[in-house]
Amino acid sequence: MYHGGLPSWDIVGLPDTSVRESKERIKAAIKNTGIKIESRRIVINLSPADTKKEGSIYDLPMAIGILISNEYLKEVNLSNAVIVGELSLDGKINKINRSISNGT
Repeated sequence: MYHGGLPSWDIVGLPDTSVRESKERIKAAIKNTGIKIESRRIVINLSPADTKKEGSIYDLPMAIGILISNEYLKEVNLSNAVIVGELSLDGKINKINRSISNGT
């Protein structure tokens, strides 16, 4: 994620409509938990760029990335973690109803 420039959000890496809509779920969820995120330019890169990303399972990892980059979460080691989850507008984490595959 990159901060600087005019306030905006971009998600790159072949996101489908539901992934692009996650911006609104994430903004509402973070706001409704009482956390104030500074208005900045946010670019979220979903790798690999040539694989289409579908569904709301990316909500939670993107929100965590934003919270880490804004220093609301500190000293978090996610090097061996897999995080998936849909966010509700009130900030709760919703169950996902699909299997997760690593593509192999």
